[in-house]
Amino acid sequence: MGGTRRLEWLSAAGDHIGTTLDLDRTAQELADYIVPRLADAAAVDLLESLLTGGEGERSGSARAPLTRAMAVAQIRRLQHLEPDPVGELATVHPSKMAYQCLTTRRPIVVRRIAPDQYEHIAPTSHAALTMRRAGVHSYLVVPLVSRGVLLGLVDYVRAGDRPPFTHADVALACELAAKAAVFVDNARLYGRERTAVITLQRALLPRAAPSTPGLQVVSGYRPAVDPGGVGGDWFDVVALPSGRSALVVGDVMGHGLAAAATMGRLRSVARTLLGLDIAPERVLARLDLAARDLEEDQVATCLCAVYDHADRTYRLASAGHLPPLMIDAAGRAAFLDVPPGAPLGAGVIPYDQVTARMPEGGRIVMYTDGLIKNRHEDIDVLLERLRAAVEGPRTALSDSCEAAWTGTDSCGGGRFDDAVMLMAETLSPQPGAEVVAWPLPADGSAAGAARRLVRAQLERWSLSELVDVTELVVSELVGNALRYGGGPSGLRLLRHDRLCVEVSDIGPDLPQIQHAPLSAEGGRGLQLINMLCRRWGSCRTPEGKVVWAEQDLPRQ
Repeated sequence: MGGTRRLEWLSAAGDHIGTTLDLDRTAQELADYIVPRLADAAAVDLLESLLTGGEGERSGSARAPLTRAMAVAQIRRLQHLEPDPVGELATVHPSKMAYQCLTTRRPIVVRRIAPDQYEHIAPTSHAALTMRRAGVHSYLVVPLVSRGVLLGLVDYVRAGDRPPFTHADVALACELAAKAAVFVDNARLYGRERTAVITLQRALLPRAAPSTPGLQVVSGYRPAVDPGGVGGDWFDVVALPSGRSALVVGDVMGHGLAAAATMGRLRSVARTLLGLDIAPERVLARLDLAARDLEEDQVATCLCAVYDHADRTYRLASAGHLPPLMIDAAGRAAFLDVPPGAPLGAGVIPYDQVTARMPEGGRIVMYTDGLIKNRHEDIDVLLERLRAAVEGPRTALSDSCEAAWTGTDSCGGGRFDDAVMLMAETLSPQPGAEVVAWPLPADGSAAGAARRLVRAQLERWSLSELVDVTELVVSELVGNALRYGGGPSGLRLLRHDRLCVEVSDIGPDLPQIQHAPLSAEGGRGLQLINMLCRRWGSCRTPEGKVVWAEQDLPRQ
């Protein structure tokens, strides 16, 4: 190439190298740009520390750092050469010229390769023999250095009738390496940021679903391919009193570390609120207030569903979120019409709720918009694609979940926005009924009726050893409802991981343990429950509140 053409070729490098922020792609673009204009074959190796989140080598060292082969390009006549396989650690022995390049950070050129020099260039003896037979006669290796940090190296070879490398070629290769090293460093920095965001986001998401009576739950998170697409999508599964379960899916608007941090805050607040109130519309209203207090001034969409195992119903409320998909036992799918409401942080409340009864074997699919969206189709088309992906003959829940991921991946090359999905199936009642519920009279006969019901049910469950304590606990709970809650309205008994007894009433105030003076005749009921039970608590319901207490089941 003449001088003018060399400058034009070097200037155009930015249009062909670094088109993405992916290290593998950037390395391959560099190798492809070199061949055939500057060399007949080229290989790009990057430091292993770059690929594991490090920064490369800032200062020189007597020992060369580990490198990994990232990209290879060659003309057709040299396709049988044997460089280090892409993806594997490169062979950098002290006898190799590449080793000297890494330690000195200076280019090394061999204009005419002598017979005994092939061993110092090729990774293996057989590769050296292949290189010699292919007519490779000139070699150049150049370090990749950006902002004083060593990132890797580039090998060049020429073969056949092509003239050997000149000093002008070395200068041009060094200029290209300096330019490409900036692109590599940018890809490294963005890759590290993406890894940090994904690591933070995964750490903030639940690692394991809690025990959910009457539900089988499958969840998944898929990050965006583009580092800028990783953000604040979240899901949660929260165990609630007496066999209820809360399913939550949310999406913080925006991307990056700020969105992921906001997601973690909102998820923590939502879990706390669900422990105090199991009405999803009120949880979203309080979550909206919490979102408005965040310094980042971000908004989020959220869908909250509370499943009650006793009557197989979902109570749902939405804050600007996409509708859930309901699938019946026959495999027919339809979207549930949930009033969307305003996003969290917008300050427009209240939220409306809907109740949906689920058949045995029915499924619900909750998701964020990253599951379905792309840049060229309307939302109606995208939603229909999701519905079609999960509709049809029954398959295992995990298989149906995977079908939803596969059937909605319409953007090609990976999702440009992160996505979460939560899929839950109602299970058949277990033999012996895990949860039973009874109405109670709102008068003084309620305590006796509750004791009789509890005793009979525990004997049917072969838990007679828990009868005495449970009768005492339920008497105290009913007495508390009579004195402070306007009278009890219902009794529920759950046998799952533990035995839980629950009494509901219409009173708004949640009970608290208080110090009772020695002369007082009452006021010690909750203290007694606190001593006899593993744990107890209370939370508001749409109709009032429930107070519950749990005991460990006897060992079999």
